[in-house]
Amino acid sequence: MSSALQVDLDLVRKYSVPGPRYTSYPTAVQFTSEFTPEAVIDDLRATNAAPRPLSLYFHLPFCQTLCWFCGCTTVITGDVTKADIYLRYLEKEIALTRPLLHPGSKVVQMHFGGGTPNFLNPDQLRRLGTLIRDNFGFEPGAELSVELDPRRLTRDHVAAFREMGVTRASFGIQDFDTAVQKAVNRIQPKELSDAAAAWIHETGYESLNVDLIYGLPHQTPESFARTIELALELKPDRFAVFNYAHVPWMKPAQKIVERAVLPTPETKLAMLKLVIETLTARGFVYIGMDHFARETDELAVAQRSRTLWRNFQGYTTRAGADIYGFGMSSISQTPTHYRQNEKTLPEYYAALDQDRLPLHRACFLSEDDRIRREVIMRLMCDLELNFDSLSASLGIDFRAKFAREIAALADGPAADGLIEMRPDGFAATDVGRLLIRNLAMTFDAYIGSTEKRFSKTI
Repeated sequence: MSSALQVDLDLVRKYSVPGPRYTSYPTAVQFTSEFTPEAVIDDLRATNAAPRPLSLYFHLPFCQTLCWFCGCTTVITGDVTKADIYLRYLEKEIALTRPLLHPGSKVVQMHFGGGTPNFLNPDQLRRLGTLIRDNFGFEPGAELSVELDPRRLTRDHVAAFREMGVTRASFGIQDFDTAVQKAVNRIQPKELSDAAAAWIHETGYESLNVDLIYGLPHQTPESFARTIELALELKPDRFAVFNYAHVPWMKPAQKIVERAVLPTPETKLAMLKLVIETLTARGFVYIGMDHFARETDELAVAQRSRTLWRNFQGYTTRAGADIYGFGMSSISQTPTHYRQNEKTLPEYYAALDQDRLPLHRACFLSEDDRIRREVIMRLMCDLELNFDSLSASLGIDFRAKFAREIAALADGPAADGLIEMRPDGFAATDVGRLLIRNLAMTFDAYIGSTEKRFSKTI
């Protein structure tokens, strides 16, 4: 069993500043509309000169109601026929994208996110599954996952995704306390979560992840302790426990949340301490950021073997796969660029009506970007850096290129006990693992001009 991590709140408090989550580097704030679609298409063709492992992402944006804390790109509607229209446009987007891929490329990972993927009815989901299977080949053992909303879920939804090959499911609880649920407009009695978990276990899914959020109105350490205990009853394999990112300048609905009393920074820190010490004492490994997994889970195994990776789907064991995002606002990634689709339905539909890829923003990586991406991703996943192995794998003198960053780490985080310096590199301590975003920011060449656009690291 894992030993419980101990949390030093004074150090956490000192380092709680705005910073990226590093699902990409450069981060999304560096994406720009100043690009040509031809450059993206040329890069895709060059990338696909040989077969590549593929990770597909389908953004299904519809929700029946808006959760006021939500930071996702959503479309609020009760009209399920809108999903039929959306499926026709997904088919168009796939038809435009498929010829750009190497015919021998196979899917190793696929994820359905939103929005609410189970906004689609089971027949619509089966139609989507047929569309995907008709256009893509899958590697045996490919990881297929979905985000579900227990409030709108039926057993037939769960079965439809399972028929598509999905074996990993995730759903949000956020908090079981009714006062908290009312304050964020997400009423979800525990019976709904119980039913969702039972269906997932009964229909042959291999893994269940549960999402919680701390920092919401009316939460206390005592109330959140009850939420954690109730969530453990669902027998999840993973937890994602997020710090509520309050960014009302980006998500205006979050201004409604401000009408209730938000927890103080001290209360949030106490809840963070509670989460980490409780879950690590109950057999979960703290993977990093907000993620916990049982010791036998493949995320924990991959982290121990230094094969864990991080992308727009979060932590993953499918390193090196090119991401192809379909649907409005979805993000794609190749070794040399990122690109994001149009962020509204009218713009997304209009592009496809003109038989062109619905590109909104892009970011082409320089050689320095690619080096720093590797360094940051290895730190986020391994919780340590080996200067010698990175010098070899990247073809650089790591100590020379990053002399300023190494000195900054020694002067700050090392002196504060966040890292332990070694002859060949450094490793994060227990408290440093909580602040891994801060450590990664040391290697971010863009951070000086962008940090105000991020939520706080804790």
